[in-house]
Amino acid sequence: MIPLYPLLLRPALHVKVWGGRRLQTLLNKDLPTDEPYGESWEMHDTATVATGALSGRSLGDLLKEYGHALVGADNDPAEGFPLLAKFLDANDWLSVQVHPNDEQARELEGEPRGKTEAWYFFATDPGARIVKGMLTGTTREGMAQAIRENTLEALLAYGAVNPGDVLVNLAGGIHALGPGIIIYEIQQSSDITYRLYDWGRMDLNGKPRTLHIEKGVAVSNLDSLPPIVPTADNQLPLVDLVRTPFFNTLLHQLTPRNGMRISLDTAGRHFHILTSIGGSAVLRAGDYSVTLGMGQTALIPACIGVYTLEGEARILRSFQP
Repeated sequence: MIPLYPLLLRPALHVKVWGGRRLQTLLNKDLPTDEPYGESWEMHDTATVATGALSGRSLGDLLKEYGHALVGADNDPAEGFPLLAKFLDANDWLSVQVHPNDEQARELEGEPRGKTEAWYFFATDPGARIVKGMLTGTTREGMAQAIRENTLEALLAYGAVNPGDVLVNLAGGIHALGPGIIIYEIQQSSDITYRLYDWGRMDLNGKPRTLHIEKGVAVSNLDSLPPIVPTADNQLPLVDLVRTPFFNTLLHQLTPRNGMRISLDTAGRHFHILTSIGGSAVLRAGDYSVTLGMGQTALIPACIGVYTLEGEARILRSFQP
C-alpha cells in the first residue's frame, strides 16, 4: 500500500443556472466548457488527487482503501467524508433553502447527517446581499402560504456582505446567496436541501425547479437570525473564523510581519483541509513537499501528524473539533 502524504486536490466542478466564470478568473479553476459554473467541490469524495503516487484517484476511492488513516478514528469510512469544502460563484440569486439537522435527516430522509454550513466571503460586488432568514414574527403557516402564493420575498430578512465577512448557517437556517458573491463554504457533507423559493426561475432545461414546502417549513428556524461577522481588518497570524460542533475554520496569515512558516499537527486523529485564498505556500510532511497555490486545496490525512507551511499566503484550515 502506498504511504499517505499531503494530497493536493483537483476539484469536481459543477454547472449551475446561477453560476458564472469567476471560478476561473479569480480562483484559477480550469473550466472545461463555456457553461455557467457555480460550484467547485474542493474537498469531497468526488475530488481527485492531483500529484504524487496516488494522482488521479478519487478521495472516495482512497477512503475505502485507507479508512481511518485518511479520515480519522472518530469517523465511519463507510459514510464518506463527513465534511465538504467548496467555492461558490453566485452570478444570480441562489434559491432560498434550508437544511435539516442530523436527527431530522435520519427521520425524514434516512441519511446519517444533516447540514450545518459556514460561509467565508472571498469576493463581493458593491451592494451584494444575502438572505439570512425570515423577518421576526413570521409563522410557519404564514411562511407556507407565502411560498404557495409566490410572495415569500416580502418575508425574507436580508443582509449586506463584504469580503472577509463570515456567516454560520446552522441547520434550520433559511439562506440564499445573492449575485456578485464568491464564497468558500465549509459544511457537513450532506446533499439534503429543501428549496423554499426560486425567484420564479426555470432550470437549465426550461422547467420550474421543485419546491419542498412541507419538509422545508417543518425544519426551519424562525426564532433567530445569524450574525454577519466582519474579519477583513484582522491582520493577526491566526484568525478564528468558525466554530461549530461539526467543524472549525481558521485563517492562517503568513506574512513577513507575522512570520512565513508555521508547524501544524493532525495529532493522528483529524484530517485537515487547507485552501489558499491568497498567495502560495510550500506544504511539507516528512520527505514530501508540494506547493499549495492560490485557489488550490490540499487534504492532510489524519495519520500525517506534524507538517509545515512556508511562504507568503493566506490559508484557510478547516477540521473537525
